[in-house]
Amino acid sequence: MNAADAPTVLQVLAAEFSDVPDIGQAVRILVRLLLALALGCVLGYERESHGKAAGVRTHMLVAMGSALFVMLPQQMGVEPADLSRVVQGLVAGVGFLCAGTILKSEARGAEHIRGLTTAAGLWMTAAIGMACGMGREVTALIATLLALVVFALVPHLLPAERTESRDEP
Repeated sequence: MNAADAPTVLQVLAAEFSDVPDIGQAVRILVRLLLALALGCVLGYERESHGKAAGVRTHMLVAMGSALFVMLPQQMGVEPADLSRVVQGLVAGVGFLCAGTILKSEARGAEHIRGLTTAAGLWMTAAIGMACGMGREVTALIATLLALVVFALVPHLLPAERTESRDEP
């Protein structure tokens, strides 16, 4: 092989970045990831502003990572049945992350469980990210609004001692 036949650096780079065939596809990827990032930020801000364990960065990364995990198989042309296995794995994996936010302790002879709302919120954030990644933007927006309603209104509807003993620090 002589120097004239060898691919140039630009040709190699162009081939390496050829997985997105047109600008429309690139915009679609950007919109889906940015929406997941923004919705995760909204939920994370609500949690962080109330002093909860998982905040803005965690929720943003969970949402964006979930979107990416479902976008990649779609881009590779994976069959819907195979994509369902990706979703199953993602739900289980996020479940392990959520389990790390749950704390159990005993004080004054009573058992206290903390972090359940944060765990459920992270799980919901992953589902919202998956919706974004699958191009279900309206579903993701509605789910985010409903999650915000749960975070904001439900604590005011329950007796104070119930929310204090069940909510995280």
